Amino acid sequence: MSVLVLLLSVAAACCLGVGFVLQQNAARQAPLGDFLSPRLLLDLMRVPRWLGGIGLMVCGMVLGALALGEGEVTLVEPLLATNLLFALALSRHRTKQPLGRQGWAGLALLAGGVTAFIVAGEPRGGAADPDPLRHWLVLGVMTGTALALAACAKKSPAGSGPALLGVAAGLLYGVQDALTRVSEERFVAGGWSALLGGWQPYAVLALGVTGLVLVQSAFETAPLRMSLPALTAAQPLAGIACGVGFLGDRLRTDTGALAWEAAGLAGIVTGIVLLGLHPAMPAGTGAGGSGARASALR
Repeated sequence: MSVLVLLLSVAAACCLGVGFVLQQNAARQAPLGDFLSPRLLLDLMRVPRWLGGIGLMVCGMVLGALALGEGEVTLVEPLLATNLLFALALSRHRTKQPLGRQGWAGLALLAGGVTAFIVAGEPRGGAADPDPLRHWLVLGVMTGTALALAACAKKSPAGSGPALLGVAAGLLYGVQDALTRVSEERFVAGGWSALLGGWQPYAVLALGVTGLVLVQSAFETAPLRMSLPALTAAQPLAGIACGVGFLGDRLRTDTGALAWEAAGLAGIVTGIVLLGLHPAMPAGTGAGGSGARASALR
């Protein structure tokens, strides 16, 4: 594994994790009438804390894109999942909560899962699958599932809605990462004309905005621990599916390697859930009354 890819991915994860905490801290006091509406973004643009979180998120996405340009999606995505470690570190600093058994267990499972998946799978690049049917099938399943989950979340915004929105946004971000790599390859091969002549960069933008609306709606209606674990777990799974499905990424497929890869992914998801549910994560309560919203928008 390239040291540059490792450094870029971890730096991206740090920016994303801290950015998510700042975004949720502002979004939880936004008007509930903006739920799943682009108006939510317009309201939050007036909140300096949210803008700072978005700035960090953009930095994380740029660093992630650079990492994807140097390495495979199946390698970068598990590393990006460590953003939850940085979110927990900031939250723990603010709440003074000790890690305890749950925190240490989650940390060990997440770090061990990422290590096991990368070491056992040995992700490496290859020729992208030229079959357009397979390409669109993977994209269709991911985006269709995300939209279906968002529709279900709209019916229960105060119940399972935030977790469903987190999964939906994670799926879209995983697809976005895969298409970001395709866009970079087109740019390297043919410059701006090749890049802008394809549909991928426009899809990256559309997925980013849609995912942002879903994430902020989840942050608006529930504590961070209700949505961030779901988002963090879904994104690498979607990215790996796209990498193997149509980008040509290859993993070891012998029985022992597959067992360790499955164990690694299970460890990543379990560690994410344990860390996401840690008492140090912001508890927040959804949108408050007009006084709370007014103070947030100052």
